[in-house]
Amino acid sequence: MTVRVPTVRVLGVRHHGPGSARSVRAALEEFDPGVVLVEGPADADALVEFVGAADMQPPVALLAHPVDAPDRAVFWPFAVFSPEWQAMTWACERGVPVRFCDLPAAQLLTRTDEDEPLRGARLDPIGTLAATAGYDDPERWWEDLVENRPTSPAGDDVFDGLTEAMGALREDTGPEAETDHERRREAHMRQVLRRAVKEHERVAVVCGAWHAPALTAPLPKVAEDTAVLRGAAKVKVALTWVPWTHGRLAAASGYGAGITSPGWYHHLFAAPDAPVVRWLTAVARVLREEDLPVSSASVIEAVRLAETLAVLRGRPLAGLAEVTEATAAVLCEGNETLLGVVTRRLVVGELLGEVPASAPTMPLEADLRLQQKAVRLKPDAAVRELDLDLREDSGRARSVLLHRLRLLGIDWGTPATPAVRSTGTFREPWALQWRPELAVDLVTASRWGTTVAGAATTRVVARAVDGDLPAVTAAVEDCLRADLPAALPQVLAALDERAAHDHDLAHLMDAVPPLVRALRYGDVRGTGAAALQPVTTALLVRVCTGLGPATNSLDDDAAAAVQRRVDAVDDAVDLLADADLLTRWRTALAALLDRPDLHPLLAGRIVRLLQDAGALAAGETSRRLSRALSRPPAQVAPWVEGFLSGGGVLLVHDRDLLDLLDGWLTALADEEFLAVLPLVRRTFSTFAVGERRQIGAALSRDASPRAAVDVDLSSAAAQAAVRAVARFLGSAS
Repeated sequence: MTVRVPTVRVLGVRHHGPGSARSVRAALEEFDPGVVLVEGPADADALVEFVGAADMQPPVALLAHPVDAPDRAVFWPFAVFSPEWQAMTWACERGVPVRFCDLPAAQLLTRTDEDEPLRGARLDPIGTLAATAGYDDPERWWEDLVENRPTSPAGDDVFDGLTEAMGALREDTGPEAETDHERRREAHMRQVLRRAVKEHERVAVVCGAWHAPALTAPLPKVAEDTAVLRGAAKVKVALTWVPWTHGRLAAASGYGAGITSPGWYHHLFAAPDAPVVRWLTAVARVLREEDLPVSSASVIEAVRLAETLAVLRGRPLAGLAEVTEATAAVLCEGNETLLGVVTRRLVVGELLGEVPASAPTMPLEADLRLQQKAVRLKPDAAVRELDLDLREDSGRARSVLLHRLRLLGIDWGTPATPAVRSTGTFREPWALQWRPELAVDLVTASRWGTTVAGAATTRVVARAVDGDLPAVTAAVEDCLRADLPAALPQVLAALDERAAHDHDLAHLMDAVPPLVRALRYGDVRGTGAAALQPVTTALLVRVCTGLGPATNSLDDDAAAAVQRRVDAVDDAVDLLADADLLTRWRTALAALLDRPDLHPLLAGRIVRLLQDAGALAAGETSRRLSRALSRPPAQVAPWVEGFLSGGGVLLVHDRDLLDLLDGWLTALADEEFLAVLPLVRRTFSTFAVGERRQIGAALSRDASPRAAVDVDLSSAAAQAAVRAVARFLGSAS
């Protein structure tokens, strides 16, 4: 009777590396295992079938979260150059079963960051091996040893060598350096390995290189591993695949197993032949897209420089350091900004993966996919500018979806600043960027409902019920922007209740602008907003009535806060275009002007508002400015700041006001001028460049001497000064 002797091949890898990925495929092709074990959560085995789907495009990640705590999510990312991904795709192509062998997510998600301290005794194994080999850069050592190698030939012993090296490191650090969590992980891996050995003659294991010695024979006794795993806590979890990005694979993103250059590693895997030439050609293409002239000759010179640097440094192939230096010196001409563009777009990369529609999803995520398809908005890892026209059906539909998602905390789109200033409300600019963490936000938002519209409705109602008056008014505006008519009755009921009982003028003033915008916005969208008119009118009346008492004896900070609110309400009243409310509001403002206790910042601002509205009699503005300028400089400066905070166009067109200010400044003593200079500079810095230029031109054009200076030009000192000025001006005399 022949006794079957199973064979196990342990392939210790770096989790994301093109050389490791190619070597894994070559080793699996040679070994031809009956089952492949991959480091990953053991309860995700059912999801392996999607790896081979035609519409599964890495980078992707396994996502696991507790069913009752969706915000506590864990990810296992994979790129096309991840050895584990290549092992799974190799197995799926050949019908070989794949099993994940690490601790189940159901156990992993019971842990918190405080459960046990991080290991401090063991150094980074890659760094330690690199230092032993004489390298001061672990990344460069790994590239030379593994990543820059061509496809590994059959019988290549790179994995055996790594396993042996890691075994030596583990012996050196000792078992006391291992945490309980890592002991449980490796015990579970061995248990899965033992079950696989019973069922298959040849078993391949793809795991992190550090764990390879723990899975290599001789293994500990079964009873020892069973004791380590006994009593492990579990939670009910949900698992699925989600799209990932190269940017989230980068170490700079905070990912624990991150790499510094996912875009470069993707290139090494996708273009093993002539990688340096192809890379620098791609760099040239990126720079040309930035409207920079890059010739073929420059690319050739960059290739030569990179290869020469590699030879000088004794490297088998030019690596990222060499091609980056060649890029900086030849193609970017030392420009760090351009090099940053190359790093962002190529070295890190902006690739976003895709997950099959048949993969398990939450109802909310499935509905979002349908909505994205309906409005023709595809998620993209790159920032995309979108200018929506709300007069068009497609523009309104896209806007509604983006606003609903923002209500749910899913910031796929962020309102942007318009490229061209416009007084219309029918244009809505957005900046779109899909980030992997939005998948977690989707999971968290699913507690509000199973569809985007339903979840947004529930969320906005909950916010209105629990919020103060400004929060409720913001919710009203959100209801109209997100087209949530089912939420509006409850939100309006909350608004009536808050408005009737809230006596804080700051709250009342903060509530007016969003309500007015909702009225105007509703008109643009064609949504019903007529019910807001009486509430808005009542709030404005209360603001006008309470404005006087609320502006008594304010300090500088309080006055600045009131000024911001006055500006916002004034803009809102103008937008509302109600003649009765306009009159009431401007009468309330004018009633404050003659009060001796009114803060000068507010006094100046109110004069400017009334002047711009044409509500002051002829010459009234000049009279009030002249009277304000007669006060001590400490009081004049905030008055002038308030007066000019609306922009400098008034000074451009009213020379009398400009002369008054100019005369006040030139008459100040040196100490007084230095005291008010910061406030004046801050105010003038808010003017548009064209306004500042026109003011300066007006003053210089009419700059006749106000006071003659009696200087004896026949004196020796005067003659020396005249000669110096003549030389400075280029005069021949």
